[in-house]
Formats: sequence, C-alpha cells, structure tokens
Amino acid sequence: MAVTQRRGRRIMMSPGELDAFLTEQRTCRVATVSTDGRPHVGALWFAWDGDALWLYSITRSRRWAQLRRDPRIAVVVDDGEEYGELRGAELSGAAVFVGEAPRTGAPCPELDVPERLFARKYFDVDTMPHDGRHAWLRLTPESVASWDFRKLSLL
Repeated sequence: MAVTQRRGRRIMMSPGELDAFLTEQRTCRVATVSTDGRPHVGALWFAWDGDALWLYSITRSRRWAQLRRDPRIAVVVDDGEEYGELRGAELSGAAVFVGEAPRTGAPCPELDVPERLFARKYFDVDTMPHDGRHAWLRLTPESVASWDFRKLSLL
C-alpha cells in the first residue's frame, strides 16, 4: 500500500494509528463510478483485517452494478465533530468480489476472518448472519491518505 500523501505528513496517522482507527470505526463512505463517469457515494459498514477493507454490500445495489462494470473504488472513513478532533483516511484501489453473491453462508475460507470480525463488530456474535441479499467486496488499498487534526495541538 502506497502512502500518497505529500502535504499534511505531520498530521498523517502512523501505521499503528491507522490500523487502530480502521478497526474501531463503524461506517465508511464508498465512492464508485457510474456509467457516465459521475461518482456515486453511499455509506456502508465494513471490517478491517489489517491489510484489507471488507465491505458487505447489497448485491442489487447501484454500487454493486457499478463495481461489476468498473472496479475502481475510493472509501473514506472519518470521525470527529470539532475541527481539532477531525481524523480520517481515504483508501483507494480496485474492489474484488469474494465468495458467493448473494452470500448464503456456503464455506469460503477466505471469508472466515472478515465474517468473524464483522459479526462481532456489528452483531456481537461469533457467527455471521446471512440474509441472502448481501455479498463481500475486498479493497486492498493501492493508496492511502490519512489525517488526524488532534496532532495539530502537538505541533
């Protein structure tokens, strides 16, 4: 994963800070490209496994159809209310479809970790509930930019 940040290096998150941030946050905004080139942005829950962002998307969504046509994706995860509290990360790359679509729970070893993380994070259970409407997308970031304005007080 390339750090593409030129400006703001003093407020970018360290790898450990970024890992902790992505692990604890609950909602991200996902940008895809429509057929006419316009961006489409929607919110999703996600799981971070330390290397990839796992997105659980409805397979009949606009997002899903757009990613089938063009896998380019950008995701923003952010937090904070006041200016000095703002922090976040933008991850971009290509979405990869993993497992059956829609997901019904058929064995897929590649999904063992993300499904366990997701089930614990959002449902407080150890086994992922499947509704037959969602499926998995994996974003292994090609580039990442991050910011933590809380560091401004330390400068």
